[in-house]
Amino acid sequence: MSPESPDDVRTAGVDSPAAADALAAVDRIIADFGANRVDAYFAGFAPEATFLFHAEPARLESRAEYEGLWASWVAASGFEVRGCRSTNRRLQVFGDIAVFSHDVDTTVHADGELSDSHERETIVMQLRDGAWVCVHEHLSLPS
Repeated sequence: MSPESPDDVRTAGVDSPAAADALAAVDRIIADFGANRVDAYFAGFAPEATFLFHAEPARLESRAEYEGLWASWVAASGFEVRGCRSTNRRLQVFGDIAVFSHDVDTTVHADGELSDSHERETIVMQLRDGAWVCVHEHLSLPS
């Protein structure tokens, strides 16, 4: 599973090379997640990025906290992402901030079994030193 083509993204204020770069950075995060390239995936996040996940009781306050949670999933169940598909994609650009929202279908392997989930996600990117980096991610269940 993979992101749709960039032509399938609804956009607002994105008629610029910076917007294309923001979308490419988001797509790298999604592709690295979907291919279980853990180090590359986490490299897309700022160290102080925050995370809100519907399955977690509290906000994660840093990339390191999320990395620790991920490592605990691996240790407890052999957690591994097997695929991720991004649909219903929208990118909005506001200067050096980009907000990407989409529907995400994920397949994971844990405890010897495959499972699929359907969620909605918002990824907030910031342009820093010429590169887009994720500063916040929010994952929720569809209504």
